[in-house]
Amino acid sequence: MGDLSNPRLIYAKGFLFLLCGLISATLLMLTMPDWRNVFLLCVTIWSFCRFYFFLFYVIEHYVDGRYRFSGLINFLIFYVKRCNHRSINEPIQSAETQNQNR
Repeated sequence: MGDLSNPRLIYAKGFLFLLCGLISATLLMLTMPDWRNVFLLCVTIWSFCRFYFFLFYVIEHYVDGRYRFSGLINFLIFYVKRCNHRSINEPIQSAETQNQNR
């Protein structure tokens, strides 16, 4: 199966993710209606969104600009290879610093 390229289908997919999340959050709140649970659910969602941003934006733009990740498995493979090839004392350089050193 090829990559999704139709803009209408991409938008539909995004809104289906939103709908799925809203339904899930609503069902969780209906089964455990408590402000603490609402707060914890919001913190959980926010934290996972920030982690996702970290994996697919921060790593690419600030750690290693040569690599583009297509999924979490690709990131894990990249990270394991990077840890194996880099010495423990070697500092991590940003992509901008690496480009300046060339």
